[in-house]
Amino acid sequence: MMNSMNDLLEELKKLFGNFEVQEIDEREVKIDVESDKVVGILTTLKSKGYSHLSLLTCVDWINENKFELIYILYSWQNGCKFIVATWIERKNPKFVTVMNLWPVARFYEREIHEFFGVEFEGNDDMKPLILELWDDIPPLRKDFDPLEYSKKKFPGRQYDKDVIQEALIFRGDKNG
Repeated sequence: MMNSMNDLLEELKKLFGNFEVQEIDEREVKIDVESDKVVGILTTLKSKGYSHLSLLTCVDWINENKFELIYILYSWQNGCKFIVATWIERKNPKFVTVMNLWPVARFYEREIHEFFGVEFEGNDDMKPLILELWDDIPPLRKDFDPLEYSKKKFPGRQYDKDVIQEALIFRGDKNG
């Protein structure tokens, strides 16, 4: 990892306490932080040159009953990335918006709301980007069943192949 990243990590730890660090490569590091420290850490990183919000995404960890929110920040000055991750409860998931830091976060947050059901407090623009008339659980949650949804929405269709079952067998989740 580059010296500037090590120095910045030490500064972050002094300001926000300890957190888990995973070095991806010499120019990329992932830090897992408590949710109440995310905005402060993102603000600090932005002030230190990590001004580009490359991505904000979400991962559904259904067995842990949590969502992982992941912010990827890039520095145009040194070509390095910080991945800042935090966990929120899957039941009634809420987090604070970062639109005040990056206006483009509006769209990332809308997408996460649409596909995972996470509410972003402070972002009043949660209208769908893609799924205008969606009336089921968010489709990227791991408990969403696409086959059941299709059977309910399109009852006249024939489903000769159960691709979900085949995928589970192929992945090794089921014997077949």
